[in-house]
Amino acid sequence: MDSSQKSQTAVESYETGVKEMHDVTWSSTSSSRTSIDFGHEEDSVDSQNDHTVAFADLEPTASRSIPPPPQSRSECFDPDYEIEWEENDVENPKNWSVWRKTHTIFACTIASCTVVLYSSAYTSGISGAHGMTVEFSVPNSTISLLGLTTYLFGMAAGSMIWAPLSEMFGRRPVYISTLFAFMFFIFPCAIAKNVSTVIVCRFFAAMVGCSVVSNSPGTINDVSTDKHRALTFSIWMAMDPLDNFDTGWSIFSVDGNGARDWWSKHDEKRPFWPLLGASLWRPIYLTASEPILWFWDLYFLIIYSMNYLTFVIYPRVFVGLRGWSIGHTGLSYLGIGLGNLLIITCEPLLRKMIQRRKLDANGKPTPESPVFIVCIGAILVPIGGLMFAWTCTPNVHYIWPILSGIPFGAGTTATFIYGSNYIGRSYGMYAASAMAGNVLTRTIAGGTLPLAGPAMWNALGPHWQGTLLGLLEVLIIPIPFVFYKYGHLIRLKSKFISRMEQEARGGEKGGA
Repeated sequence: MDSSQKSQTAVESYETGVKEMHDVTWSSTSSSRTSIDFGHEEDSVDSQNDHTVAFADLEPTASRSIPPPPQSRSECFDPDYEIEWEENDVENPKNWSVWRKTHTIFACTIASCTVVLYSSAYTSGISGAHGMTVEFSVPNSTISLLGLTTYLFGMAAGSMIWAPLSEMFGRRPVYISTLFAFMFFIFPCAIAKNVSTVIVCRFFAAMVGCSVVSNSPGTINDVSTDKHRALTFSIWMAMDPLDNFDTGWSIFSVDGNGARDWWSKHDEKRPFWPLLGASLWRPIYLTASEPILWFWDLYFLIIYSMNYLTFVIYPRVFVGLRGWSIGHTGLSYLGIGLGNLLIITCEPLLRKMIQRRKLDANGKPTPESPVFIVCIGAILVPIGGLMFAWTCTPNVHYIWPILSGIPFGAGTTATFIYGSNYIGRSYGMYAASAMAGNVLTRTIAGGTLPLAGPAMWNALGPHWQGTLLGLLEVLIIPIPFVFYKYGHLIRLKSKFISRMEQEARGGEKGGA
């Protein structure tokens, strides 16, 4: 085959995208450049019109040559030929226009807020003259609270399913289909004639609706740069402070060109059932075997449960004790909302505080750096809880229990944002599995503990119930402080993290 025929073959392979790359002549020269010669012998090597495709970035040494095309699937995923986004690629979601990024983040935020709002707003319709307990003749409010419990259980179950589905089909089809299903299941709740219909339909509504809650963080992560990621997550958390964090699964699909020597992570597809099995098993394995997750799951579990207890306690205080209407009771949550906004508005300052912490060998903040903010939140949460406990009765002006929500809301939001950041950075590519176990445990606890709220209220009264919960929040304060001080040593003791880092170093050596 002469040079013109070889060139024509290469062009046809490129244009059609179906010709395998071994149809192109591979050559390894004795110089430090390895190239594919397309047969333009008349062009000078040093000419600007040189038609030689250089692989200098992939070939750091002169002694190494490009291997022949792989002959089996197991040989396909050589790190030398992995295709990733270029830094300045306009199609890279991180390089989208500000308007397009804003639209994406806004859509995810509104969808997530709708699903979570349906979770917490339910409690306002339980008590009162026109509440569910009276309308459906429910013997006690605990049975009515089962609607909150089943909703959270549905979110826990669904979050383990939609992640692998979004990997196989992309997030957009999952978003659209599950939101339609979510609307289908909430309509029966609006026209229900008994509490059983409400409880059952809320479970299935949560199971499908949680897809936007569990996958939105991944979407936001895709379009956010490292510099502004905490800010975008803070905006999302402000409207949805009880969201789950999941940093895995990509929303974007990649077109292929049929080349066996170039590959993307999107090319590595696995059957659904093995993928689902791995998705279900790995979070359970990490939760059961990793001491880091034992303590952080416990910490998140308690904070998350306290958050949901407010939806039980606030109506009892402001409706039952102070005689407010159900509509006015919503104003009592202004303090918690202001606390959320406080963390968001202070995000640039918090970012600088994190960047001033101890840096790693690459000059970047260590995974423990964001835990500094969690330590501040760990102090704020019990301050707000104990303040509410002793100002909630009618003999104290109503503004004080509302103001107690500011430190409580700021502390919980700081915990969810920066605590999740620590787990994500510690477990790297397995952050989704680590957070999935965290979400599962805290969601189950958040759905169970509110059932005990009425009994605790009746047995202890408002002051001592709040005091007991506040002291529980005080007991867990040392957890973030210990990880901030000794987290790097604890990570060194983790067998899973050590094995993950060894695999990463092995991949780097393999690509060198």
